[in-house]
Formats: sequence, structure tokens, C-alpha cells
Amino acid sequence: MKILKIRNLCKVYGKGETKVEALKNVSFDVEQGEFVAIVGPSGSGKSTLLHILGGVDTPTSGEVKISETDIVGLNETKLAIFRRRYIGLVYQFYNLIPILNVEENITLPILLDGKKPDRKLLHDLVEKLGLSNRLKHLPNQLSGGQQQRVSIGRALMNHPALLLADEPTGNLDTKNSKEIISLLRKFNRENNQTVIIITHDDRIALAADRVITIEDGEITRDTKGTEVSA
Repeated sequence: MKILKIRNLCKVYGKGETKVEALKNVSFDVEQGEFVAIVGPSGSGKSTLLHILGGVDTPTSGEVKISETDIVGLNETKLAIFRRRYIGLVYQFYNLIPILNVEENITLPILLDGKKPDRKLLHDLVEKLGLSNRLKHLPNQLSGGQQQRVSIGRALMNHPALLLADEPTGNLDTKNSKEIISLLRKFNRENNQTVIIITHDDRIALAADRVITIEDGEITRDTKGTEVSA
């Protein structure tokens, strides 16, 4: 089942001499449960693409369907609700709320949606994330790796259709990077969670089912993970 359909996606910044085409007619599909790495040099358009998929930026033209909903056609209010319910976002710099503890940060999307957190899901998540003994800690009491684990938990708390991660290991040392990659792969395999990652990290690309390469706003290569090193 296709969880994501992108057709002729374009993003243009500026006009005239300052015009920049960040994305040029990008089209691809992602199946439910795929683990996809999007790679490319700085300025290639990959972060712009992720921001559009996450509903935090809008394309100049084109179609983005997530679970058959065209998010490009949603107004700001409906898009915010859809994003909160169906998209999980993980950033390089964690973006945790400093005055909220671990449990509060993880359950924040549920509370913002006016719902009560699923305590069993919360328990299962923090167990898998290795955060059971850190629930009452504030972000400044955690290591970088632990903070990234919290951001992953927050992104997964709503059973999102898509988990989108923008350079999730970019601010971590080698040990923590390996642990984060392993965790993302674990959730992908055990829960059939669809994961799309923007990365410069070759280890993530090698762990992915599929690697999409973007250069100058266009897809130049789309390969299965086993073909990456070929």
C-alpha cells in the first residue's frame, strides 16, 4: 500500500535574478513500512522536500498525498491538525520544551489534540527508548542521545503514518548515532512504521531499504538499499 504519493513537486524561491528552484518536478511513491533515506549535497533541496512532506512548508506547485489526503489543498488549520495526527517529525536539534519533563514532552502532541495519552503505548515507547528511569527529568538533565530519544518518542506517540527525520544523528557522537539508527530501524521493522530520513550519514543510507539521491532539486538516483554500494 502506498502511504505517500508525490507528483511534479516544485518549490521556487524569489523572482527574476534572485529566483531559486529548490525542487524541480519531483515525483515518487513510498510504500507502507518502507525505510527511506534521502541524500544529497548541501543545497540540493532535500531539506526543502522534507519540510513540505511534514507540512511545515508549502510547494509552489505539485501534489503531496499522505494516506490519500492531499495536504497541499488543506488550509492552515486543517493542515496543523493533520500534521499533528499523521506526521511525526524528528529534528537534528531535538526541539524539546525546556520546562517540560520527558513524559510531558513525549505526550505533548496528544495533549495538544485534546486527548488523553495512551499509557500502555507510552510505557512501551519509553521502554524501547531506554527512558523509563528518566521520565521526570528535564531536557537539560539529559545527554544529547537521550534528548533525541525523547524527540523520537514524541514523534511516535500519535501512531503517525509517516515518521520524518531531518539529520537525526547530525548533532550526536558515533556511539549515540549508531543507537539512534538502531532505534529507528527497530520501530520500522517491529511496527511497520514508515520512515523517511534526510541524512549525510552513510551508515543510515546503508541501513535503509531505499536511498533517493537529490541534486540541484531533482532526483538523480533511486535505489534499493542493497544497491547503494554497487
